[in-house]
Amino acid sequence: MRKRMIERDRHEISETEHHWLNLEALALAEMTSEDAAHPLEGVFMVGGGSWRAAESGEQTLRLLFDEAQGIKLIRLLFVEESKERTQEFVLRFSTDGETFHDIARQQYNFSAPDSIRELEDYRVELDGVTALELNIIPNISGGDARASLAEWRIA
Repeated sequence: MRKRMIERDRHEISETEHHWLNLEALALAEMTSEDAAHPLEGVFMVGGGSWRAAESGEQTLRLLFDEAQGIKLIRLLFVEESKERTQEFVLRFSTDGETFHDIARQQYNFSAPDSIRELEDYRVELDGVTALELNIIPNISGGDARASLAEWRIA
């Protein structure tokens, strides 16, 4: 039998491949809840800290852009090191600030110590984006889980 090894396509998006938008300067952030010790600003910078909801249950984070944006990449990083749960999130965009269209809807099982990180990079071709919305259900079974987000970057 003839055989050979093939390379897996493990192309990861490097920090130098693109230019992250300065979201603090370009958008107004809205949220349904925020723990004062874990403010949203941290998720827009590498190593800047994580956002966490002040209360349990479904949460919405929304970015309203001052000027319409062209978007090619959206990165989301969720980290949960202590509570086993199944989280669901929906990422949406709008070009008119009123009608939202789904980019992704996904569930992920957090189970320490093996499954504590969920990193999602979405390559998109979106023009004229006036708003992005992230809706998080931290535990689809209910309970007292609080939503959190470690990184939200856009290029």
